[in-house]
Amino acid sequence: MLKTRLIFLSLLALILSSGFVLAENSTRIGGYTIHHNAFLSNELSPEMASRYNIRRSPNRALINISIIRNVPGTTGTPVTAQVKVTSHNLRGQVRTIPVREIKEQGAVYYIGEFLVENQESVTFSIEAIPNGETRVLHASLKQQFFTR
Repeated sequence: MLKTRLIFLSLLALILSSGFVLAENSTRIGGYTIHHNAFLSNELSPEMASRYNIRRSPNRALINISIIRNVPGTTGTPVTAQVKVTSHNLRGQVRTIPVREIKEQGAVYYIGEFLVENQESVTFSIEAIPNGETRVLHASLKQQFFTR
């Protein structure tokens, strides 16, 4: 378990320190915080990509989402949710990005993989329904990718 936790923390540190991610993005809404970021899959180490069955490539990107229930005086509680991600680019192309849930000790993440072109600007629309809720939480993220 400790090894798994360390691997996950390494992944999170890589994501947050990546040159393609200027800052962690988050949206606070209705008692929850939705953390969201996107980056090229080749930024992951081969070991990390293998562990999570992610294909590394300069033309593949990932979106990473987590939903945290806000709890006063704490960093919050990770929750499971139904998550839907739709993206669109400047050419007007719209696509649904399938996401998969990854549960680690004390954490829940939703990862989606998709193809990108050099200098492509993508806007993501995120819809999440936390377990036990009926309302849809909305967040958005815009990211430009440089593949070369």
